[in-house]
Amino acid sequence: MIRKPILLLAIAAFCLTPLLTLHAADLAGVTMPDSLQVGNTTLVLNGLGLRTKIIVKVYVAGLYLPRKSADAEGIVKADAPRRLVMQFVRNVSKKQVAEAFTDSFHDNAPDAKKTVGVDIEHFMAALEPLKQGDQMIFTYIPDVGTTFAINGKDKLTIPGLGFSQALFSVWLGPYPPTAGLKKGLLGQ
Repeated sequence: MIRKPILLLAIAAFCLTPLLTLHAADLAGVTMPDSLQVGNTTLVLNGLGLRTKIIVKVYVAGLYLPRKSADAEGIVKADAPRRLVMQFVRNVSKKQVAEAFTDSFHDNAPDAKKTVGVDIEHFMAALEPLKQGDQMIFTYIPDVGTTFAINGKDKLTIPGLGFSQALFSVWLGPYPPTAGLKKGLLGQ
């Protein structure tokens, strides 16, 4: 009689265990939650992408939005909360990070230098070297702006939508670091 309840409990635990792991996504050994809270808004993981340089894995990025979307241009232009988390899977120097952002701004937001050039300069000055496991986090909140953080420590906040649009175009614009990264962020 005692065995039956224990057996049922064991079966229930076995069946429920997979449900506990459904609340995270994994790519290249990096796990990100399916949702997170930004202010009063719950954002959902839109997708994960892997940034490679030739064959070297550099970082895994996760894009969080109020609701899932595969419309890259719509995501970039929207005046809505969003977050991009980059978790590095290798060490990178400040110079490497700065060069990658400079190239991406040039390729994906060529007019940004005219419209938000000072903001881009402030952002570039706040960059620092990153180690394996470090996270860069970019959070846009309407009427606040874009907050740039490293490992949970806020580095700066840039007001306005313009910088956010230029920044998110780095990954979602016509010339992302890799096509696979953009596709992953769009959940494709």
